[in-house]
Parts: sequence; structure tokens; C-alpha cells
Amino acid sequence: MKKYAHNEITLLQYIFLIHGAQVGIGVLSMPRELAEVANTDGWMSLFLGWILAVVASLLIISIMKRYPDCSITDLFPLLLGKWLGKACVLLVAIYCGLASLAVTGNTVAIVNIWILTQTPGYIVVLLLAIPTFYIVRGGLRIIGRYSELVFYLTLWMPIILMSSFKDTHWLHLLPLFKEGWKPIIMATKTTILSFLGFELAFFLYPFLQKKQYASLGIVIANTLSLGVFLSVTIFSYAFFSPDEISEYTWPTLNLWKVIEYRFLERIDIIFLAFYLMILSTTAIPYVYFTVFSTSQLFGKADHRGHLKVLMPLMVILFWVYTPSFADLKKWTEMWSVAGFSVGYLFPLLACVPIWLLNRQARGRKA
Repeated sequence: MKKYAHNEITLLQYIFLIHGAQVGIGVLSMPRELAEVANTDGWMSLFLGWILAVVASLLIISIMKRYPDCSITDLFPLLLGKWLGKACVLLVAIYCGLASLAVTGNTVAIVNIWILTQTPGYIVVLLLAIPTFYIVRGGLRIIGRYSELVFYLTLWMPIILMSSFKDTHWLHLLPLFKEGWKPIIMATKTTILSFLGFELAFFLYPFLQKKQYASLGIVIANTLSLGVFLSVTIFSYAFFSPDEISEYTWPTLNLWKVIEYRFLERIDIIFLAFYLMILSTTAIPYVYFTVFSTSQLFGKADHRGHLKVLMPLMVILFWVYTPSFADLKKWTEMWSVAGFSVGYLFPLLACVPIWLLNRQARGRKA
């Protein structure tokens, strides 16, 4: 019997889990971050980031195909030995914990600024922790169903955003290649980090029912994320002037402030309320794989015990310490650097020991 057969996910759930992990905090600040480096040519960098993300994703799938019933927590001890492998599993758990902490911290900052200005941060974390606990407790299949549901519930957002097309000035995008290719290539650093989330395929692959479609699924997930990033970035550049866009911390949120209806004025509040669900599809998989990794590290199949420890710890952390914007930026940068190592460097480095093991196995057969 397969090790993870009791918690298998469908191809759609696999796609939406990866897509949800990618489309989170980056959507809100990406137009500004790209404009700071490449002006309004920054949208072109998204295609370069997508290519790199797809290549890295396919490399991950090619590695996992050799060990179809293993997750990354099983793979490390197999390739590196018991103790070094456990040390790497611990690093993976820390990485997932850092990712969930960075997303939660940014979510709290957004809620405190736009909705609950007088509410302490730890109260917001407590309100977020309760549904997160019940979703993560159900396991990966429940998380997959939740990510799929959130995707369908938020399909109305781009349709409503189109109602402000009349206020856009597409001449802001011209001329193309204002300063040549160098700024566009430099801005690719921002885009490849925004595509982080595909590295969860290291965990998701053994849970996938139809593993023959894993490569297709991860390409579709990356392409969906590209579509979201591209539409938001181009629309922001057409709406704001090239100099104005760098003044907003979260330009995407400011776009929604200009949309009004006779029966509804603050549609940006409704948007943000729904966007919290999108942010949760980024944080929840990382929370799950944090406790999944620590449980595997201690040889336990049930992750719920560690989850009961992790969620209160997050609430206590924000109760004791309220991170500033500078702190949140540092957390996000640390997550980005660690994510680059896990998502892009590790697949390249892992090919060497895997190739040596396969060569040794073929030599024994001969």
C-alpha cells in the first residue's frame, strides 16, 4: 500500500494548491517592485521569471518521478543518510515555518491598515489561526479542496476590475525597452521569487493520484500565476503614472479604491475580505508542510499534535512582539533567499547524487 494513499489529491487540487501558494503577497506589491527596477517595462520580466520557474518545476518533477512514493522528507535521508538527511528535513521545516510566518505577518499588516486599524495584531492572528487550524487538521486533501473552492469563489475579481478600464492610459506603457534589456533582466530577480510555491511539488508529488500529469499540472499552475501577475502589473502601469506607482506600497489595493457603484462605495473592503482567502491559500500549505516535516522528523504519522503547538506559538509570538514594516521586509527577504535555494538551487544540486545512485544501481545489475 502506498504511504500517502489515504490523503491523495486530484490533478485540479494539485494545480490550485501550487497556484494558490504562488498568488499571495506578491500580487499586491509586484507592480511597484518591478517599476522600481525596470519602470513600465517590468511586465516583460514576468515572462523570464515564468520560464525559469517552469524549468525548475519540471526539474523537480523529473527528480520525484524516480521516487514516486517519497516526499522531500523521505528523499533527504535516502540521498544523504540518516543524520544529514534529518538535518535537511529540519531546514525544510524551518523554511516552511518562515514562509507561513512571513505571509501571516504581511496579512496582519494589511488588515490593520485597511480594515481593523485599532485591533492588536495578535487578535488578528488569533482570528486567522482558528480556521487555519481546522483546515490544516483535516490533511492535504481538505487543503486541496479549500484551494479549489477559493479559486472558484474569487473568479469575479478580474471581471469587476475591468470596470475601471475607462480610467486607464495605455500610453504609459510606451515606448517599450526604454532603457534596454538590462533593467528587464535585473527585475527578473523579483519575478522568480514571486513564482515561489512550485517547490511544494516536492511534497505534493506522492499525494497526486495521476502522477503522469504532474508535469502538465505544474506548468498550468505556473501559467495561471503568470496570467494573474501579468494582468495586475500591466493594468497598474496603465492606471498609475510611471512616477506615481512607486509611491504606493500595495498598488493593487489602490486600484480597487476608485471602483464605485451607486449601491456600494467601498468595494475595496469587499475585495480585501475575499483576498484574505487568497492569502490563506498561500499560508495554509506552508503551515501544513511545517508540521508535516516536523512530524516526519520525529517519526510520527499524525501531524495534528505538532499543529496544536504551532498555532498557539504564532499567536503568542505576535502578542509578545509586533513586527514593523522593516521587520516584515526582512522576513520576506529571508523567505525569498531560502525559497530560491529550495526551489531553484536544490533541484540542480540533487541531480548529482541521484545520477550517481542510478549509475551505481545500473553497475550492480550489470
